[in-house]
Amino acid sequence: MLIGKVVGTLVATRKEPTLDGLKFLVLKQLDVEGQETGGYRVAADAVGAGMGEVVLYATGSSARQTKLTDKRPCDAVIMAIVDVLEVDGVVKYAKAEVG
Repeated sequence: MLIGKVVGTLVATRKEPTLDGLKFLVLKQLDVEGQETGGYRVAADAVGAGMGEVVLYATGSSARQTKLTDKRPCDAVIMAIVDVLEVDGVVKYAKAEVG
């Protein structure tokens, strides 16, 4: 599982029919300190994430293990919205504190 921040959306009107109904979001990859790593990822949204939210996502075959992405050609899926990220007893991100 990986950490990312929602920074955009992706709309594709023409796509593989099994992808119909999926919402795609653009993620900026984060490290455990909550810092951007420079990489981006497009992921199917299984939890209703919004712009600016920090999320937990899976890639590869694990991305096809959610109810929404089962048997779909998906390489990344958002599976949780992060409330708190704590590393070594230090809170690196808390959703309630982000304005």
